[in-house]
Amino acid sequence: MSHPLPLDLGRIGAGRIRVIGLGGIGGTVATTVVRFVSALREVNAHIDLIDGDAFEERNRERMDFPDFGNKAAVIAEDLLDRYRRPGLVIRGVEHYLDAENVGKWIAEGDIVLLCVDNHATRKLVSDRTAELADVILISGGNDGVEGGERGTYGNVQVYRRDGGVERNPPLDRFHPEIAEPADHVPGPSCIDLAGTDAPQITFTNLVAAAAMGSAFYRELLTDSPAERYDESCFDIEEAVWRPVRLG
Repeated sequence: MSHPLPLDLGRIGAGRIRVIGLGGIGGTVATTVVRFVSALREVNAHIDLIDGDAFEERNRERMDFPDFGNKAAVIAEDLLDRYRRPGLVIRGVEHYLDAENVGKWIAEGDIVLLCVDNHATRKLVSDRTAELADVILISGGNDGVEGGERGTYGNVQVYRRDGGVERNPPLDRFHPEIAEPADHVPGPSCIDLAGTDAPQITFTNLVAAAAMGSAFYRELLTDSPAERYDESCFDIEEAVWRPVRLG
């Protein structure tokens, strides 16, 4: 199917699409992006779904998944069953990102959709992105319902580099909570992190996923008349969704 709008479809095949974190936001992002790319039948694409965590019964209230098991593996298998076609590769990567493997899983030409709930991983991925010449990083999340937060607010950040030139600021430049994270990169040895994820509102997750999908689509447009934004912020209670230019 040829797309009616001027999209840089070659960008999809230039590297890989990496969806990192397959929770309440990432599962929806992965499904929507795979559905979109699968319809572009003239485009070859490789999509990696990356997460070291597993679906559990307690996740049912805010996540949609077909089976228990590693999140990346379960969702990859489900999406392959639904959207398999020649030229489209969907792979589940059953690992957390860390300092040792981030260079392997984020490379030149990639489009990275970062859907994690900790600032340490955001910092890790942003720093890796800064080392590359051509890469697109789109990071999304929300505040969760704890510590006095309502759970209705979220944001999406875009960090793009073309030919070694920054088109947007890295994730940590205007966000001190990412520059100096108080949390840790998750992993199988991080027992203290088990069960500590903040409860999230399903509708906030859906808007965060939609905002990430919108940014993904926008970054493929070749002649967008609108000014490039660095971040978009939303609040489902206030019915607000606005772009922000930081640089």
